[in-house]
Parts: sequence; structure tokens; C-alpha cells
Amino acid sequence: MPQTQPYRSGFVALIGRPNAGKSTLINQLVGGKVAICSDKPQTTRNSIRGILTRPDYQIVFIDTPGVHKPKFKLGERMMEAVHDTLAGCDLVLYLADASASFGAGEAYVLSLLAKSGLPVFLVLNKIDLLPHEALLPLIAAYAEKFSFAEVVPCSALHGENTERLPELIAARLPAGPQYYPDGMLSDFPENMLVAELVREQALRLTSDEVPHAVAVTVPVMEERSNGMLYIEALIYVERESQKGILIGKQGAMLKQIGSAARAEIEKIFGCRAYLSLRVRAKRDWRNNSGLLDSWEMSE
Repeated sequence: MPQTQPYRSGFVALIGRPNAGKSTLINQLVGGKVAICSDKPQTTRNSIRGILTRPDYQIVFIDTPGVHKPKFKLGERMMEAVHDTLAGCDLVLYLADASASFGAGEAYVLSLLAKSGLPVFLVLNKIDLLPHEALLPLIAAYAEKFSFAEVVPCSALHGENTERLPELIAARLPAGPQYYPDGMLSDFPENMLVAELVREQALRLTSDEVPHAVAVTVPVMEERSNGMLYIEALIYVERESQKGILIGKQGAMLKQIGSAARAEIEKIFGCRAYLSLRVRAKRDWRNNSGLLDSWEMSE
């Protein structure tokens, strides 16, 4: 009798500089929205798990904050999340923006990965923004700097060449159990997902005016007897002036954020939702350890 192949499973970290496209790629790979996307750097603040299950393997992708030099306690915690993720993974997808030049930031990421001792796939993202003739020289330049297990050029936004990744990853994973049930795309708590969806729209609609100073918590999220999802979300900023920007003239901006976030929530959860938004100013919250601890515990 032919020997059957063992079931394979493992944890794969997505590591890269801010705005490399990690969240877009993880959503593309798992076939659903588990991480928010924005053109603002350092959008991802938590290590978010996306789950891809196939008959012969399960890959648990972990989207991490963009690697950067922290300026606040929040940034320090984001970098701790990156290190913690690397310590518990089987393989790394290193995302690099193919349209951006290699600099000190990318060199730092590679030094971090070298210390991890893990197999690393180079995922050159955003190749749709690169002239075709520039791709091979770019791959060669990266190959001189690090010994990659695989090199996969792709466009996460358009899905170009991303279909190769799961099979290449699965071939390098150890034999193991199926950690999560079929059909589960993420183990991210629902209230944290809703908070991220609200923050995504705040980032999108306020341009460069307040993004890094915005945090969202969801103290109330419950399904009512009429089948509607009732949600209360608090948006935190650092200054009263930022609060005014988020609320807008006669509440117009806050209504716009709420409407866009509610549409995403209803699409993901498959039910009608009532979303109540309030904005609070908490001075210098990014450096407030006590406040960050309480938010992490409540979420």
C-alpha cells in the first residue's frame, strides 16, 4: 500500500517594514478579512492570526506590526509582539516593497531574521508597481544580502502569484495536528476585530491628521433579541484638536466613519448592526503603560 503523506501544520510570521502590505497579503491568503489595511504605516498594532485550512495542511499566519524604531511605549509593545511572534513560529514570510529602495530599515529587518534562525521566504510585494525588467536584478540584489529559502514576487493587492505561497509553505512545515476547525479564518476576538474595523475607517477618512494618535476599544458588543448586533465603540485621541477632526462639523466626520465601519461589520458578521461611536481625548495615551495595560486586558 502506498504511504500517505502526514498532515502538516505550523505557524508562519509575516514580517516587514511598515506599509509593506502584510495585512493585504494575509487577507488574500486566507480568503477573508482578518486584518485591517491602510496606506498609513504602522497600521497593525497586534499580532493577528489568519488561518488557512486545506485537506492536507493548516497554516496559521501571524500578521505583525511593521518593524520600526519605537518612539512611544505603544511602539515598544508593537516591537515586543514582533519578537514574541518570531520565537513561536516555524517559518517567516519577509515582505519587502518591490517598488521601494533597499535601506537601513530593510537591513535591520534582515539582521533580526538572521538571529531567529528560521527559514525565511522573501515575498517581494507590489510588483505591479515595478517595471518588468527591474524584477530579476532586484531579486539578485536581495539574494546577495540573505540566504532565502524561497523567493516569491507577487502583488498582494491584485492576488498576482500569491496562489503559489501556501503549497511552498506547507512543504516546509512539520507534521502536526489541525489546530483550528474547518471554516475558521481567525482567532482574533470579535470585539477587537470590530475595534480594528472602526480604526481602519478613521485612518482612511482623516488622512494624515490623526492616524497614529487613534485607538479604539469596544466595551459593549451584544446580539439583541431582534437579531441585530449592538455595538458601542470608544475612539481615543491624544488632543482635543484631534477630537474635533474626528467628529467634524456637526458630527459629519464621525457619521461617515460610523457608516463605513458599520458596512464592513455587517458584511463580515452577516447581520444588521447598530454602531454607536464616541470620541475621547486621553493626553499622551501612547506613553501611558497603565492605560495600555487596561485596554489590552479589556480586549
